[in-house]
Amino acid sequence: MTDFLLELRSEEIPARMQDKAREDFARLFAAELARAGISAGAIATYATPRRLALIARDLPLETAAVTEEVKGPKTAAPPQALEGFLRKTGLTREQLTERDGVFFAITEKPGRATADVLAEAIPAIVRAFPWPKSMRWGAASASTESLRWVRPLHGIVALLGEALVPVSIAGIESGYATLGHRFHHPGQITIGSADDYVAKLNAAHVIVDQDARRTIIRDRASALAAEAGLTLVEDEGLVGENAGLTEWPVPLLGRFDAEFLSVPPEVIQLTARVNQKYFVCRDADGALANAFVCTANIEASDGGATIVEGNRKVLAARLSDARFFYDTDLKVPLEEQAAKLSKIVFHEKLGTVADKVDRVAKLARWLVEEGIILPGTGRGASEAGGGGVPHGASLADAPPHHPADGPPPRSGEELADLAERAARLAKADLVTGMVGEFPELQGLMGGYYAAAQGEDPRVAAAVRDHYKPVGQGDEVPTDPVTVAVSLADKLDTIGSFFSVELYPTGSKDPFALRRAMLGAIRLILASELRLDFIGLSDVLKLDTGQSAWLFEFLDDRLKVQQREAGVRHDLIDAVFENSGDGDIIRLLARVRALQAFVGTEDGANLLAGYKRAANILKKEGYSSTPLPQGDGKKLSYTAEIAEADLITALDAAEPAAARAVEAEDFEAAMGALATLRGPIDAFFDSVTVNDPDADKRAARLALLARVRDAVHGVADFSRIEG
Repeated sequence: MTDFLLELRSEEIPARMQDKAREDFARLFAAELARAGISAGAIATYATPRRLALIARDLPLETAAVTEEVKGPKTAAPPQALEGFLRKTGLTREQLTERDGVFFAITEKPGRATADVLAEAIPAIVRAFPWPKSMRWGAASASTESLRWVRPLHGIVALLGEALVPVSIAGIESGYATLGHRFHHPGQITIGSADDYVAKLNAAHVIVDQDARRTIIRDRASALAAEAGLTLVEDEGLVGENAGLTEWPVPLLGRFDAEFLSVPPEVIQLTARVNQKYFVCRDADGALANAFVCTANIEASDGGATIVEGNRKVLAARLSDARFFYDTDLKVPLEEQAAKLSKIVFHEKLGTVADKVDRVAKLARWLVEEGIILPGTGRGASEAGGGGVPHGASLADAPPHHPADGPPPRSGEELADLAERAARLAKADLVTGMVGEFPELQGLMGGYYAAAQGEDPRVAAAVRDHYKPVGQGDEVPTDPVTVAVSLADKLDTIGSFFSVELYPTGSKDPFALRRAMLGAIRLILASELRLDFIGLSDVLKLDTGQSAWLFEFLDDRLKVQQREAGVRHDLIDAVFENSGDGDIIRLLARVRALQAFVGTEDGANLLAGYKRAANILKKEGYSSTPLPQGDGKKLSYTAEIAEADLITALDAAEPAAARAVEAEDFEAAMGALATLRGPIDAFFDSVTVNDPDADKRAARLALLARVRDAVHGVADFSRIEG
């Protein structure tokens, strides 16, 4: 057993491609080995900006001999079939084996040297490599048959143990030599085997292991911030990106002009991160500090002072641009910006963004005027822990830097006015220079501009947060103005696309309607809004078929949302099936009560009794429901004791359950059904349903139908599993 090293050295590999490239490298290599019947004890892959490397441990020096057997035609087949099989296998008739009336071609393949297998596999791996983007280069690039690689390929090291595996790809011959760091050690390094590869490159200022580079960047950047009395804003994505840009990472701390702190901190952080790959820091109070950490690729003789100064100048230029956008945007009232939305198409079937804004504003007002969203003392986004994370931004740790949300509205009319005003301004920042430069800041910048231009603080907060919640981990606004705008925005998106029958299907959801519905559900649950989706269908102007789609879609998304809360999907089905109710709060209250009930002994036994009754009715094809009542007085015969007891229990349970459902006391409704458990058990134990007497049989089937319908008044137990 021995180890194998393969290094493919090229010009700079984009950082974003490196992790996937390592996965593909290992996968393709293992597949090529498997074709030859070889497996490695372990495979490790490495990526730096200039090389992709693989070390395979414990490879055999040669493959095992194998016997291959190919089934041929029957011995009684026409001669032409045998001739074709002989041509295919390259054997003669005498070399075939006959077994059970069938010809077989059996060949012995001797073992091969692993070096020969690798020599064939390496070119195949290189030519099959699935780079997201690749290129041809040099004189050979005139031909479409020339090699494609992420960047021009310059060198190959291929060593099995200490022996060279000879490979030639597009004129590049494999060898023992590679290059060290571009500046610290630009000369050639001779690699002896896989065992000394990492150490020799490390001595030449190349840290091959990407995880080691990430650790250096993460730890040193944090230490530099701490030494300056600051705290690094952690960003694991930025750690990985800087590791992919350097072979010898050297974090350095610098300062920028404190005057730039007048720009919103999210803008500064996004500018530093996206444009320059810099980390930012906070001071002891949690506010953004005028400090950054860049990652150099060399150990500078002056300790990095020149590098820091150069990076400071570049960042200053970027921040100057950001401040220009910010100051310029502030000069234009959001109302004027909003007027420009009429020139932006929202969707060809749904008009412009201005049309959407108008729908959202009217829907936000309707939600208030209908009493669905009421004035109150709900927490605003800042109170709920808002940290300045804009829609779609990756700045998870951005410091709070928001205008005060202001007191809650005092009346429904005030709330309706504020909600409509916020909705009409919510999308205005889409046409600003800042959001044009950084789309991730939509909403957030609108909130800043609204506050700076004298809008009511509650309007500014709603503009800022109306996209929330975006994902599962995003906070859910509870301020009534924000809730009105956010919910209206999401419901309009769903209703608008449903109205033109553009539904999400399978894995395709190009308009993010699933995300919109999950966001709407979370808003409704967080503020306990009594929104009936049946009435909403009319407001959204959906026809019968489109409404059916809406309810099915709501049901599906509720199952997803509630599954994460530990609620069984079959219980949601049981409640939704016959409820005729579009109120999520009421429906889920039923679901919770049902889940608690079916977990009890009474619930489990009632479910069993119900299913027995339902199965009998289904078998008999029984659907009508005569209602025998009052101790058998309306029967043509004298009821048996258990039969009369069940009638009496139903006479009491049916109205009690109905009253409880009407009062939304679903625990009491389940309790009323629980009183049927004993009488149902006794009925099945002692009463014959399919009695030879036709009157008795009909009455008892009707009694079972009463049991079924009484249960269905609370939930469709046929949907419950178990």
